[in-house]
Amino acid sequence: MRFIIRVVINAFAIWVVTLIPALTVTVIPFEPGETLQLVLTLLAVGAIFAIVNTIIGTVIRIVAFPLYILTLGLISLVVNGLLLWLTAWLTHWWSWGLRIESFWWGVLAALLISIINWIFGIILRPQRKR
Repeated sequence: MRFIIRVVINAFAIWVVTLIPALTVTVIPFEPGETLQLVLTLLAVGAIFAIVNTIIGTVIRIVAFPLYILTLGLISLVVNGLLLWLTAWLTHWWSWGLRIESFWWGVLAALLISIINWIFGIILRPQRKR
């Protein structure tokens, strides 16, 4: 259930980022012009991003732990941008998916996605029973 919630939040965050025209981050749907295809594409990209973030992101964070300490965590911006760029590269093989024009715009988009995920994580966090 948590994975499905994570995918929906990622899809929403990616959709919000694509609404900002200056970032040059776009999502190409399965079939142009249909809302359902755009939603399904966003959910698929959100699922791929969640899987990439879970598997590859964990390995990168473990290996780069000394860099996290040296940079006081600022390397996480670059790592998140790399993971988003990797998601765009994986979906590039199909005629649909995420497109990022520049790596640094991807880093900024990943920062915005992280902030949106953080906000929804606070809202949807399970409450402890007293």
